[in-house]
Amino acid sequence: MITFESIEHKVANRERLSLEEGCFLFSHPDLLAVARLAHSVRTRLHGKTTYYNWNLHLNSTNVCEADCLFCSFSRLKTGEPKAYTMTIEVAEKWIRDRYKPGMTEIHIVNGLNPDLDFDYYPNLLRMIRREFPELHIKAFTAVEIHYFAQKYNMTYAEVLKNLMEAGLGSLPGGGAEVFADRVRKKICRDKATAEEWLDVHRQAHALGLKSNCTMLYGTIETIEERVDHLIRLRSLQDETNGFQVLIPLAFHNEGNRMERLPAPTAVDDLRVIAVSRLMLDNIPHIKAYWVMLGIKTAQTALLCGANDIDGTVTEEKIYHMAGSRSPDALATSDIKHLITAAGLEPQERTTTYELVARTAA
Repeated sequence: MITFESIEHKVANRERLSLEEGCFLFSHPDLLAVARLAHSVRTRLHGKTTYYNWNLHLNSTNVCEADCLFCSFSRLKTGEPKAYTMTIEVAEKWIRDRYKPGMTEIHIVNGLNPDLDFDYYPNLLRMIRREFPELHIKAFTAVEIHYFAQKYNMTYAEVLKNLMEAGLGSLPGGGAEVFADRVRKKICRDKATAEEWLDVHRQAHALGLKSNCTMLYGTIETIEERVDHLIRLRSLQDETNGFQVLIPLAFHNEGNRMERLPAPTAVDDLRVIAVSRLMLDNIPHIKAYWVMLGIKTAQTALLCGANDIDGTVTEEKIYHMAGSRSPDALATSDIKHLITAAGLEPQERTTTYELVARTAA
């Protein structure tokens, strides 16, 4: 019989939790008890250290032939209202207008644009590597890599090697959504399957790339499907040890065809963070993505299992087009204040979790 005390015992002894135990934690009425247990694991792994980075988000095109029901960012065709595609020159100017010396990362996620040649993508990376060599390039979700392979008749490895030669440093974690076939067939039926998403990351890890992973929650998935998703991430991590961090992503319900669904509450957000920390015993970091959670919930999540609050972002489009009320960017001073006010210790990091030490001016 599963009890909270039996789960506490397993966590204390560093034993792996099962699907049934994960479901129990999602249903347990005492959220604070679950959060305390997750925070104990976070503290064991990281102490009070809480990571952030100084980064920039670029979405160079939102034209996307995938028709995901939950997406507020994409436009199906070039020429539709609010559809856009930056040229390489426009992307360079966009970055230059926002870049500050000392930034360490650029995060690039785009739509699946049928009107672009493959050369657009390595040329975009080459421009960044040439003009902004200090920036680590974290770019293109597994869904995008899968799309490139299909559209341009390449293998995953060929796509990845081409992009790595052009400057790709790591992969973001987007596009995982929820792995359950039942859910994917309803909300994102025309893009990479769960198995394809996992295989892109498997091959990226084999090539030496680190990557992130995500879970979209709050649409039509069941608790069991959430836990199954976490277990499948955990299983690939057992195999490759290439995932750095999980970013749970809450569904936002504005500007898309699932707007009748209620968005997850702060209680849902904190429980997902906590259960993720307890289930993912082999993925070192859990991120409280402030753009998605909102600043105050993200700060609270740092006491519920998360040990990373993302970065300055400068400037995010995908969640803001879905109704996020968070700022477009935060200063590093704001981020450090959020962390210290929670009784924790801020630590700037690179994309690959190397520590950044800055001298005071």
